Amino acid sequence: MLKKFLSKFKKEKEEKVNIQQESTSIDKSKDIEGDIIKEKDHFDNSLLDNVQEEKKIEIKEDGEIETTEEKISFFAKLKKGLTKTRQGIAGKVDQVLRAYKKVDEELFEELEEILITSDVGVQTTMEIIDRLRNMAKERKVTEAEDLKGLLKEILTEILDMEKSHDLNVEPSPAIILMVGVNGVGKTTSIGKIAHKFKSQGKKVLLAAGDTFRAAAIDQLEIWGNRVGVDVIKHQEGADTAAVIYDAIQSAKARKIDVLICDTAGRLHNKKNLMNELGKVSKIVDREFPNASKEILLVLDATTGQNAIQQAKIFKEVTDITGVVLTKLDGTAKGGVVLAISSELEIPVKLIGVGEGMEDLQKFVPQDFVNALFGEEN
Repeated sequence: MLKKFLSKFKKEKEEKVNIQQESTSIDKSKDIEGDIIKEKDHFDNSLLDNVQEEKKIEIKEDGEIETTEEKISFFAKLKKGLTKTRQGIAGKVDQVLRAYKKVDEELFEELEEILITSDVGVQTTMEIIDRLRNMAKERKVTEAEDLKGLLKEILTEILDMEKSHDLNVEPSPAIILMVGVNGVGKTTSIGKIAHKFKSQGKKVLLAAGDTFRAAAIDQLEIWGNRVGVDVIKHQEGADTAAVIYDAIQSAKARKIDVLICDTAGRLHNKKNLMNELGKVSKIVDREFPNASKEILLVLDATTGQNAIQQAKIFKEVTDITGVVLTKLDGTAKGGVVLAISSELEIPVKLIGVGEGMEDLQKFVPQDFVNALFGEEN
């Protein structure tokens, strides 16, 4: 049995090497811009990581080898992805609560400072501390440690907003417009969302509407090829609204369930952005009136309060229905989720907690707060 296992292990290792060599060969054959090649490398590595399974090897008394597959749960990934933010918020909160023992005004000031420095934002922080102070008084809480439960309750309420955090893609057909500045992970998010819906058995189509950024069309095509969905495109510099128009006609002809549209991510001129998104919205309303609609704003969590400023600008020029917050696993500024929910009143619908295909997760407020405080779901 041991010999058979070792032979199988060697074969699997050789297949993995062949896959990696094939990926490298494909990379080198692409004579495209550096950022596209980098994106492809990133995708291939993420895909390999995603399909590989951890195995525990157990040797029984009779000498047989037994392997058991381990799959990390979504909550475990969320908890791991929020490690830096947890250290910046929950870790410091725990330290302060242990240090003070009793509830007093100085304790509230310490908690206020922790939240502000974690990019929760001044306005949202003041709201949280005021509610915490009043709740502690109403419930006659005097022990500092007991404030933790109250704080979790308040954060969950702020994030929940009594709004749906589901993507509005039912009934089909559905159209999703992705907006956001360059570099926030918009194209990567489109690929992962496409993968999510395709794995659910839906027919998905992509539209390369970001005709302004160099190589954006090629980048989306790479994701389309790997996920296995078609991409409707024009040449670089084409009118975004024209691309979306053609994509809608194609989606109707093919009876597509979900059409996901990329858009240009420029902010240097708000008027141009407004005109462009305005034209796209008119095309969608006229050509796809019965489709379920989402306008998702993609924000980079690592930018902290800058993400809030971006959101305010986009909210002025289009009707944002939800936020996709990327790169949460790479920052201690995850408190920006609270600011987005509180100040902008836009529900966070998806969060990125890793580089793998399955690491763009649906946002569940209670799960987020539990993971933030390192507690089990």
